[in-house]
Order: sequence, then C-alpha cells, then structure tokens
Amino acid sequence: MRYIISGKNIDVTEGLKTAVYDKIGKLERYFTPDTEIHVTLSVEKDRQKIEVTIPVKGNIIRAEQVSNDMYVSIDLVEEIIERQLRKYKNKIIDQKQAASNFNQAFMEDDYNEDDTINIIRTKKFAIKPMDAEEACVQMELLGHNFYVFRNSKTDEVNVVYKRKGNTYGLIEPEF
Repeated sequence: MRYIISGKNIDVTEGLKTAVYDKIGKLERYFTPDTEIHVTLSVEKDRQKIEVTIPVKGNIIRAEQVSNDMYVSIDLVEEIIERQLRKYKNKIIDQKQAASNFNQAFMEDDYNEDDTINIIRTKKFAIKPMDAEEACVQMELLGHNFYVFRNSKTDEVNVVYKRKGNTYGLIEPEF
C-alpha cells in the first residue's frame, strides 16, 4: 500500500508515521500493493484526530477517530476500517462489482458477520423548491442533521447538512 500522510496543526513525527504504518499496515492483507491510503492527522484543542481515506474503484472507504491521544485514535480507526471492509466485501460479492483493489485472499475468506442493513422506517414527503439558506432554516426547525430539498436555482435535488462547529454543508449532484 502507498501511504500519503499529512498533518494539520501537528508535526508528523517518525513515531507517528511508524504507528500509522504498524496499525494501518494490518489492512495490507485486504488490498493490492498499489492501493493508496490517505491519512490526515490533526489537532484541535485537546482533540487528536485521524482521518483515513481509501479510494477503491468508484467508492471511498473512510473513517475518522477522535480522542485525547493520537496513538489511541490510530488504534481505534484501524478497527473501524476493518469492520467497514467486511461489510463492503459482502456488497461487492452481492452486486458482483469489480474487486480489483482487493487482495484475492480477502475476497475468498468467508466472514460470517450479521451486518445486514434493515430499513425499519420509510418516509415520503413532497420536495418543494427553495434555496439552500431556506433549507437550512427548515432543517433547524425540524431538529434534523440533514435536509433534502429541490434547489430553486438549479432545479436539482440537493442536501444540506450540519457540520461540526455550527456550520453547514451543501451536497449538489454531479453528473
């Protein structure tokens, strides 16, 4: 695997790099050698955060972990990615998607995890045209973390969502 390690508000020391290589390196059994792994280490106040992003054939495997110790965050994020990979593997097999980024031994292993997705509630609602700011107000009024709406400027379905630090994000489709 090819590692791309960067830091925000932190010097990426050799010790941190070694910890990333050791812990995230456990994932090598799942991927081919040419798979890129993007690791971003950041510090905000007392929060030590690691973000790991692995682009694979049209999808992205991503996990982040925050704690008060960067080494603890590194340990925890590897477990999250491993769990995601087991779920993702079942989807690859079920949908017969290309598995070119994954190691053949991983694809042949049989994981008996009962991680089926059960949708327990379905909602239907009319999507009225509005701008992103109005959608944010509606989201706040409903007390939700995201809101789906039809953008009155583009006539496309968009999503606004809450971000950390009381900010908002907008997702627009790209075709």
